[in-house]
Parts: sequence; C-alpha cells; structure tokens
Amino acid sequence: MEICLGDVIKMKKPHPCGSYEWRVDRVGMDFRLFCLGCGHQVMLPRRQAEKNIREVRRDGVIIPASSMKTKA
Repeated sequence: MEICLGDVIKMKKPHPCGSYEWRVDRVGMDFRLFCLGCGHQVMLPRRQAEKNIREVRRDGVIIPASSMKTKA
C-alpha cells in the first residue's frame, strides 16, 4: 500500500476522542500518525496501520483502501 507524508487516512475504529481521521507524519517501518480530532500522536507498525486503514485522502482525492492493496 502506498502511503505518503501528509496523507489523511481514515481508520476502521475511532480514536477515544471520536475522530476516525489521522494525518501521516512519518513513513517507514513505523507510521507516526497525528489525530485530527485532538492532536494526539501515535507510532504504529506499518503492518498494523495498513490493516486498519479504510481510505486515504491525498490532495483532496479519496482513495478506498481496497483499491490500494497490492497482490503478492
């Protein structure tokens, strides 16, 4: 799955503040995500983050996660 810095991702489950949307601040083996609801930052392993993504918003375009998955 191709995730870039600055992408806004929508997760399957909400953050305790109620927001589903996170901004990607770091990409690598881990993702650093910034909650757009309350400003909390978390680090997640790439595998866990990719598993929980519903959609990606890049430059105003919404890309469903199901269309981003690659087949190995």
